[in-house]
Amino acid sequence: MNRLQSLPRRRAAIAAILALSLPMGLTACSGSRKVTDPVVGITTEQGTELGVSTEYGVVFLGRTAERGEVLVEAWFGDGPSLERSVIEPVGEGIFTAEMDIRLPQVTVSFLAPEDGESLEILGRQGAKQWTAKTKARRVAGVTGVLVDEPKSFVDSPDQLGAGGYRRTGTFTRELSVRGSGRVQRQREGKVETYLAVVGPDTLWRLAAHRKDRIRRKPFVYREDIF
Repeated sequence: MNRLQSLPRRRAAIAAILALSLPMGLTACSGSRKVTDPVVGITTEQGTELGVSTEYGVVFLGRTAERGEVLVEAWFGDGPSLERSVIEPVGEGIFTAEMDIRLPQVTVSFLAPEDGESLEILGRQGAKQWTAKTKARRVAGVTGVLVDEPKSFVDSPDQLGAGGYRRTGTFTRELSVRGSGRVQRQREGKVETYLAVVGPDTLWRLAAHRKDRIRRKPFVYREDIF
């Protein structure tokens, strides 16, 4: 059985968990919903990677698949939601998928981070979200922006595509870059390791792709989504 065919069983399991935890979730909603969780899991028949839910839609790198069906796992204050969609190519190595429901989302920054600017990387493995502090770097001989590889970075294939965010307030952040791989550089006899990222010079394509977002079809209301 492949990953997408197992969707009914996963939905049933999640529904059972939510049914048991609903009273607790209702009392905790007022506190947990202040901080937006834009990290989504992207599952295709070839594997799993990370995506980010933005004001222009879900964006991911398409490293596990560039076409076909996709399963998007988003996390709300009371737990996860699994939504099926279809992969849409945006261009320059990024992809999107349209959702029927409104997901937690962040704005996209089209201002490239400065050298030494602090950023926060967010990832997720199942129910556990992880964060890592890093800094943007401008490196001689390298086009674009790199970021330092933090010690707390979760180096796992299913964490490819983790977003780097700029804090804009106590409870708010904006997407600045997307992790896309690793770069090593020899300097003065030492090996420097950075994370390669997809920056604003590519992310603007998502906004152009969603130029009709004001006229998009209305989101579906569902009682299981608060």
